[in-house]
Amino acid sequence: MTSWGMVSLQDAMSPLMEQLTFFHDHTITILMMITVLVAYTMTSLTMNTLTNRYLLENQTIELIWTTLPAITLIFIAMPSLHLLYLIDEVNKPLMTLKTVGHQWYWSYEYSDFNSIEFDSYMKPTNELSEQEFRLLDVDNRVILPVNTQIRVLITAADVLHSWAIPSLGIKVDATPGRLNQSTILMNQTGLYFGQCSEICGANHSFMPIVLESVPGNTFIKWLKTF
Repeated sequence: MTSWGMVSLQDAMSPLMEQLTFFHDHTITILMMITVLVAYTMTSLTMNTLTNRYLLENQTIELIWTTLPAITLIFIAMPSLHLLYLIDEVNKPLMTLKTVGHQWYWSYEYSDFNSIEFDSYMKPTNELSEQEFRLLDVDNRVILPVNTQIRVLITAADVLHSWAIPSLGIKVDATPGRLNQSTILMNQTGLYFGQCSEICGANHSFMPIVLESVPGNTFIKWLKTF
């Protein structure tokens, strides 16, 4: 992996993450334009030996450098507000997943089905198989169908946690006594990894999240195993 690949965003696997990536690129483009303009201006002023001892004020340029930043902020704020509404919108979910954070593991409940709930612990290194990832794999993965609108209810049983999966563009705090919600729509099958993103105690870094997206028929077969 290249150095740039190590600091860039993960590949988007949901429509929400695609919009977040587009907004990131949009904002970075504007920032780069501002940086180049300011750098060019500072360089020109430094290299310029001409002076005007009678120049006291210039209302035109003051108007320009007040108006342009305001317009620039509007170009950043409008897509940002649109994206915030998209993140909060839960549009007719077909199923619900309840996530509960504990010190230091996750438990999951499939609210639309009877008696489907389990705990998810990080796999110890000595129990990993050849294809599994150290400090990222769990003993019980979250299985969800692909191309399905899913509502995720998130809370905690003890302290603050945060349920985050970067490639899906989801990061929601798990707060004791409060039920937060988000939505997931996965574009393709695969494994999606995440971790608790809130400093929740000594083993904070040892409560990973593994979500497996599968076709609908495979998901139904998995349900029948309970």
